[in-house]
Amino acid sequence: MRKTTLLAVAGATAMVTGFAAQTGTARAAEQCGDISIAQMNWAAAEVTTNIAKFMLDQGYGCNTSLVKSDTIPAITSIAENGRPDVVTNLWLNSAGDAYKKLESEGKIKRVAKTLQPGGVEGWWIPTYLAKEHPELKTIEGVMAHPDWVGGTFNNCPDGWGCRVVSDNLIKALDLKSSGIEVFNHGSGQTLASSIGSAFADKKPWFGYYWGPTVVMGNYDMTRVKLGDYDKAKFDNLQNKDASNPQVSDFPAAPVLTSVTSDFADTHPAETEFFSKMSFKTDTMSKLLAWQDENKASGEETAVHFIKNYQDTWKNWLDADAQKKLSKLIGG
Repeated sequence: MRKTTLLAVAGATAMVTGFAAQTGTARAAEQCGDISIAQMNWAAAEVTTNIAKFMLDQGYGCNTSLVKSDTIPAITSIAENGRPDVVTNLWLNSAGDAYKKLESEGKIKRVAKTLQPGGVEGWWIPTYLAKEHPELKTIEGVMAHPDWVGGTFNNCPDGWGCRVVSDNLIKALDLKSSGIEVFNHGSGQTLASSIGSAFADKKPWFGYYWGPTVVMGNYDMTRVKLGDYDKAKFDNLQNKDASNPQVSDFPAAPVLTSVTSDFADTHPAETEFFSKMSFKTDTMSKLLAWQDENKASGEETAVHFIKNYQDTWKNWLDADAQKKLSKLIGG
């Protein structure tokens, strides 16, 4: 199955390469020119930037380079050098004051949410458990029926930001008083494996996880409602050993695409493309699961997306670019 899938992707990639060799350079010189995009060092970012590169090069005639980076180095580079032109998958909660300063100085502007509703995190149960016991969709239901979730909360490893938040929530809820034991995982691998093992035998599972991730793409999970989100309460939950922690649900983390102001001025068509390029968080998790299952590269995953999700991306492009890509992939 994997061989057939990757052979099909390889064929599409070869077709794209040939097309680019024949026409890409000439179009780039005439229309778009060089574009640089920061490529963050996690899977969802790699997939996103390869999709953008494919569409810009083949639809808009650009010569796009992907610059390996991370959040703070990319922001620092824009502040000092005005490059890269574009940053996608920028987690605003991690960007801090350095990003806000660039915006206030007019050097960069956010044009889209890369993910809708954003990065998601929270406490979850398998959907098969939620269907069997709908009461478990709320934390009150979980605490009233600890045996239904196996009597265990699967916590983040030490050193993770989510460990701090979850530890404070456990204290605020007095979770242990309900008979639920807390299991602190030693690594992200064991946390993920615990979900896979539960699904294999349709056993109870309850704990923290986040998306977009391979796990959330592979397994149907239902988020347990902890209550309303309250910014002040959640900010306090992020402090280790917070005094008097109060319950707040996790917010969706804003994940942005931003472009430099110079790029927005000189590349209005390409900026318009980036303003429309947005993925549902669930869709990105499914792409990551496909990539993992097929041991595919970021480029191969981009081709898989372009061939199989045309209804998602066609409206990102202007009419001319739409026509070019549809002709290229036979759509």
